[in-house]
Amino acid sequence: MKTVGFISLGCPKNQIDGECLLAQLDAAGYTVADPYDGVDVVIVNTCGFIEDAKKEAIENILDMVQLKEDGVVGKVVVTGCLAQRYQEEVLDEIPEVDAVVGIGANRDIVAVCDRVLADETVTEFPAQEELPLSGERVLTTPEYYAYLKIAEGCNNCCTYCAIPQIRGAYRSREMDDIADEAAQLAEKGVKELILVAQDTTLYGKDLYGYLALPELLKKLCAIDGIHWIRLLYCYPDEFTDELIDVMATEEKVLHYVDLPLQHANDTILKRMNRRCTAEQTAELIEKLRERIPDIVIRTTFITGFPGEGEEEFEDLAVFVNEIEFDCLGCFAYSAEEGTPAAEFEDQVDERTKNDRKEIIMNDQYGIMLEKHEALIGESFEVLVEGYDEYSDSYFGRTYRDAPEIDSVIRFTAPFDLNEGDFCEVKVFGVDEYDLIGEAEV
Repeated sequence: MKTVGFISLGCPKNQIDGECLLAQLDAAGYTVADPYDGVDVVIVNTCGFIEDAKKEAIENILDMVQLKEDGVVGKVVVTGCLAQRYQEEVLDEIPEVDAVVGIGANRDIVAVCDRVLADETVTEFPAQEELPLSGERVLTTPEYYAYLKIAEGCNNCCTYCAIPQIRGAYRSREMDDIADEAAQLAEKGVKELILVAQDTTLYGKDLYGYLALPELLKKLCAIDGIHWIRLLYCYPDEFTDELIDVMATEEKVLHYVDLPLQHANDTILKRMNRRCTAEQTAELIEKLRERIPDIVIRTTFITGFPGEGEEEFEDLAVFVNEIEFDCLGCFAYSAEEGTPAAEFEDQVDERTKNDRKEIIMNDQYGIMLEKHEALIGESFEVLVEGYDEYSDSYFGRTYRDAPEIDSVIRFTAPFDLNEGDFCEVKVFGVDEYDLIGEAEV
C-alpha cells in the first residue's frame, strides 16, 4: 500500500485541481495520510499568484523537504501555479524536490508519483490546455458545500497579473458537463454550489458565441438537492441585464456577488488594462441594488499600483466610502515578474502601498460595522457549519457570507442542529466582524 500526503494552497480553483489529483491517486490505490505522520510521497499543490502566495508555497515545500531529510516523507512532488510559472527554477533552487510538474501534467499525477517512488526525478510541463476541465474529485470542503469550476484560464491580460501566463487562454466547460457534476455533488449531499472561474461572467463566450452564465444558472437551479448557488469572480464589464434578472428571479441563486474591481481611478484602471471605468462600475452597482435591494456586493482593490499618486488614491478612497461595499478586501500591489506593470517606471514604495491599504481597510471596517448593526432584528436562513464548545454556541453562514473569506453568524438554539442543516436565526448583536443571534423555533 502506497501512502500520499497532500497540501493544497491558494484559491478554490486550485483546490478543485487538487481534489481531482486526489481522486486519481485514490483510484490507483494510494492512501491519503497526514504527511507529518509519514508518507511515501507528498504533493505540494502550490499557488504562485502574488509574492505572499509564493512565499507560502516555498515555505511549505521547504517544510516537506525537511520531513524528507528526517525520514518522515519519502518523496516530494511540487504541482500547481508556482510549479507552472517557475518550472526548472524550483528544482534549481530546491534540488531536494523529486518532481516539479506543470498544470498540464495533472492528468498524469499517478505516473509522476510512481516514477519518483522508483527514484526518478521528474519535470514535465505539457501545454496548459492539457489540464482537464473536469474529472472525479475527492472533496476537501465540508460535505454540504463545494466549489464548481465552470471555466479555466483567462483572456483579460490585466497588466499586474500573471494568471494568463500560468493558466493559459480562457476555456469554458460544456454546460451539460457542469450540470452533470453538479447533480453528482447534490447526490453526495452538497447543498451549496459556489461557481468559480478566473472570470465567471465570461462563461460560454468561447464555446457558444454568447455569454451563457444566465442559462447555466437556470440549468443548475433545476437540480434537486441544491439549495444555494453562489457566484464568485464576476467581472463588471460582462455583467448583463439578463444575469441580473436571473439573480433576481431564481430562488436558489443567492443575492451575493463578488466583483473584483481593483481600482476606481480611470487612469489607473486603464494602466491596469481593466475595461470598466469607475462611472460604469458605479452604474452597475446602482442597477444591481435597484433590481435586487438585499444584494450583498463583495470586491477587492489594489493600492500602490504604479502611477498611483495622492490624487489617484483619493479617488479610490472616496469611491469606497461612497459605494459602501458590504465586503471588501484590499491588497498592496505586488510587482510580478513577466507582467507589464512590473516594468512600469513609476513604482510606489512599499510603505506607501501598505499605508494606503490600511486606510482602505480601516474605512471599510466602519462601513461594515454600520451595515451589520443595521441587520439587528432581522432574521436570516443560516447554513450551520459547526458548534463551538468554548462559547456554547453554533456558527454558520447566511447568504451574505462566502466560506473562508467573509463573516459568520454565531447563535444559540433551543434544539440540536447538525453541520449542513438550515435554520432561521434572528440577529440581536454584532461582535467585531461577526453577527450574534438566536435560532427561531
